[in-house]
Amino acid sequence: MLECGMLERDRQALRRRSVVLCKQMVVDELLIQSLQADNILTEGMADNIMAEQTAQKRSFRLLQLLPKRGPRAFSSFCSALRDTEQQHLGDLLTQSPEKDGKETHLERYEDSSVPLSTQEGIVAKRARTQEFMECSLDADSPINTPVLACTRDFYLSHCQQSYRMNSLPRGFALVISNVTFDPCAAPDLDPRKGGEVDDEVLRKVFTELDYVVTVHRDLTAQGMRTCIENFCRRPDHRTMDSCVVCLLSHGVEGGVYGTDGQLLQLDWVFEAFDNAHCPLLQNKPKMFFIQACRGEEMDCGVEQIDGPVRTCSPSCEQRDAGREGQGDADSRQRGDMGRPRIKLPQRSDMICGYASLKGQRICTAAMRNTKRGSWFIQELNTALRLHARDTHLADILVQVNGRIKEREGYAPGTAHHRCKEMSEFTSSLCKDLFLFPKYQ
Repeated sequence: MLECGMLERDRQALRRRSVVLCKQMVVDELLIQSLQADNILTEGMADNIMAEQTAQKRSFRLLQLLPKRGPRAFSSFCSALRDTEQQHLGDLLTQSPEKDGKETHLERYEDSSVPLSTQEGIVAKRARTQEFMECSLDADSPINTPVLACTRDFYLSHCQQSYRMNSLPRGFALVISNVTFDPCAAPDLDPRKGGEVDDEVLRKVFTELDYVVTVHRDLTAQGMRTCIENFCRRPDHRTMDSCVVCLLSHGVEGGVYGTDGQLLQLDWVFEAFDNAHCPLLQNKPKMFFIQACRGEEMDCGVEQIDGPVRTCSPSCEQRDAGREGQGDADSRQRGDMGRPRIKLPQRSDMICGYASLKGQRICTAAMRNTKRGSWFIQELNTALRLHARDTHLADILVQVNGRIKEREGYAPGTAHHRCKEMSEFTSSLCKDLFLFPKYQ
């Protein structure tokens, strides 16, 4: 019978920590995949766990199954916690009972080197009763599971109906990250602690997705314009299949701040990449990711009424593609045989992911961790690494929306406690956009 169940001491450890685990543990694809790879969970068990509608229900279902999964289940579970940046929970499980109580309570406080007011909810789906757990999590780092590769069969079955994506590299990626602002020119713009984590996360993930990534940090508004103009004019866009632009800064609706407190208008950015101003990227997908506030309104959240979750992904209205240009040169109007060329809208083939809704302020004191970075970039990084191999980008951003929706700020004693964030995206893509990672 011993081979059929968990050792009694391990079973007792799980039972003793079950309340804390249900409150704090993140049961996501990475954790489940780790347990499946170790033959602790079957595929059916994994599906049943992930089908649960709330984080606590997923945790509860997993904790119900583990004691029945053999003597290796406990050590495998602790290993999976370490692999998914939840070392603190693994340590809690293996801690001897006599070390419980006040000593453990104090250790969680002493582990933190960052004031509570600047800490943010750093892992998806944390329960609202997190107590002091956030104080010990600043040592966590972003998920760095290697980008999963696209298979040959998947590429061959989807490449004809999607954007061409087989150039090597796939394209160029530009990341502009403003972390420190001029205290004289922009006294109201605080340093974006943890912002440097975001740009490094983006550099790594897009490099693994076969992009040539350039990162610029702490640029004035004019410096950002110059950087973007130079990027748009690169002649080697001609041989690439796409491009990526990431802007990380403080912001307002329609603009992001340079380090000098001046605004760079996002409409100007999109115009710089439109079909008239960047002809080398015509008919090629252009991806934008904006990590910035879009207003002053803080989302304090709304209590969900009883009953099943009733959600649907709102459609994102696309801005007008613009009027067709007039007075173009004859050389761009007609082909070699005098036939009219196909006209393009002024702006097309773009997709833009925003960290917040229009008019919404991101509660940075609760939503950016100095080791993991911002919620939006965390979730984008995770979704790209796990799902880019077989999911087109619009669906990836829907997944990101779902993960952001579940997160909740943790900053007791401040206005940011239990505040919410909601990401969104807009798209003028005309085909599915698969990145086909690592397929050559």
